[in-house]
Amino acid sequence: MRAFVTGATGWIGSAIVDELTATGHQVVGLARSDQAEQALKAKGVDVLRGDLDDLESLRRGAAEADAVIHMANKHDWGDPAETDRSERASVHILAETLVGTDRPFIVAAPLSGLVQGRPATETDVSPAVGLGSNRGGSENLALDYVPHGVRTVIARFSPSVHGIGDWGFVTFLAAAARRQGVSGYIGDGSTTWSAVHRGDAARLIRLGMEKAPAGSRLHAVAEEAVTTKAIAEAIGRSLGLPVVSIDPRDADAHFGFVGGFFAKTMTASSELTRAMLSWAPTGPTLVEDIEAGAYSTA
Repeated sequence: MRAFVTGATGWIGSAIVDELTATGHQVVGLARSDQAEQALKAKGVDVLRGDLDDLESLRRGAAEADAVIHMANKHDWGDPAETDRSERASVHILAETLVGTDRPFIVAAPLSGLVQGRPATETDVSPAVGLGSNRGGSENLALDYVPHGVRTVIARFSPSVHGIGDWGFVTFLAAAARRQGVSGYIGDGSTTWSAVHRGDAARLIRLGMEKAPAGSRLHAVAEEAVTTKAIAEAIGRSLGLPVVSIDPRDADAHFGFVGGFFAKTMTASSELTRAMLSWAPTGPTLVEDIEAGAYSTA
């Protein structure tokens, strides 16, 4: 297939590009900068210049592709409303372009906020609907196009997609540990996160593009529940720092913006995903990656 990938130079997107090219697929990557263009060309990947605000570039990329994998997101923590608006507009133009083609449309989504008190499953419907909701309700918007001939597949990612070079949540936790001189967890550290190695996540996206039926929700989850205390302890061992409990009232001051996420249980099952696609994660665990030094450098 000729796959158009947004976020092609991002943490997960770049691994997806590598997975696709290694398995014989052709990739066109969206690049918003000269640096991104050069990185993609170095991999032998075709480049389309543009960004999430250039809807014509998104339309063109989707029109000329056999599959679309939408991984890009502004992630502007200072202006979440703009992030949500941009995400909804991007999904809308990509889906509209694919109407009537039955081509795969993979849309990245988070696991957080789906359910309370239990791990989320693939059958759980996202409560986010409309522009004023999380990510602009883009998951449900994309699924609305299934009856219109779009093979929408939602890919929900663990809060930690880990590995060497990660710049996600665990990177911010490690940075907070260096800054504070201690590796902290909140309260008793019993809240839990799901996790998946970056390579396993990339392989799941490739399998989803190739085989997942329209309307599928895939969970990129290798470990269903890693306690936040275990994460903090691994960071402490890796950095040679003491491990301490942080009062929930002090979490924002200690961790920064990531404290709000570290206080939440964000877990999900991937049982249905594994059965559907014969996906079996083989990468290191989150703790193994931390202890191997994936988050040890400043």
